[in-house]
Amino acid sequence: MHPVGSSAIPVGPVTRPHEPIAGYYGEGTDRQRYVNDLFDSTALDYDRIERLMSFGSGSWYRRDALRRAGIGRGSAVLDVGCGTGLLAREAAKLIGPTGRLVGVDPSPGMMAQANLPQCRLVEGIAESLPVEDASFDFVTMGYALRHVGDLQQAFREFHRVLRPGGTVLVLEITRPRNRAAAAALKAYMRGMVPLLARVAGRGTQTPQVWRYFWDTIEACVPPQRVLDTLLEAGFTRVRRGITLGIFTEYLAVRPPDASPGAAAATGAPAAA
Repeated sequence: MHPVGSSAIPVGPVTRPHEPIAGYYGEGTDRQRYVNDLFDSTALDYDRIERLMSFGSGSWYRRDALRRAGIGRGSAVLDVGCGTGLLAREAAKLIGPTGRLVGVDPSPGMMAQANLPQCRLVEGIAESLPVEDASFDFVTMGYALRHVGDLQQAFREFHRVLRPGGTVLVLEITRPRNRAAAAALKAYMRGMVPLLARVAGRGTQTPQVWRYFWDTIEACVPPQRVLDTLLEAGFTRVRRGITLGIFTEYLAVRPPDASPGAAAATGAPAAA
């Protein structure tokens, strides 16, 4: 049985989603402390600003992505980095009363805003999930990959908690390849959205979380690095879908005969 909790984190090289970002925090534990404090302090405003930012389309897109990944009635789903429950809420609609839904997040403030009676919420981090081996059909993550400390260890944990044949789905926003599109998205997310947050939000830190959101998108490792790291963690059928040049869906499967932490299968991941 794999240990559950903080003792499960191995000591070794770290695969960061991005390097420390100047102006926010420094090295080591400063990142996790900063991110936790930032999300705790802005939790009351998060859902309101997200709805305004996405023009109300976010819930539809999340539900559609979950459905296309195969989530349906009776599925057992672990939502990592669940925050206020935006993705878990859509999963609950799909799995119905016969499904099982657990959300894990390091921010108590964010989870306190999630009104999800069907979802069991647990404080924890992606690199050391407080759940048992091979206990879920799906592991999901919505726009939180940039906030983990170690991609490789997080993906190993995803692999560990999935049942053989289970699927991981990670939703992310990625920087467009087109320079004009990237500049326009940056102007919107780092300029317009924080301004909107200042007007519509109640917390003094609310504009900051949306500036940080974009800066982590801009600094994040390339999608190919994410795909390669999923392969290294033991996943197969690793692929990336992309919508509108911005919205990325990383999908991967734990091999049916795999044991937790199995070595990566050979083969190149498919990127759209």
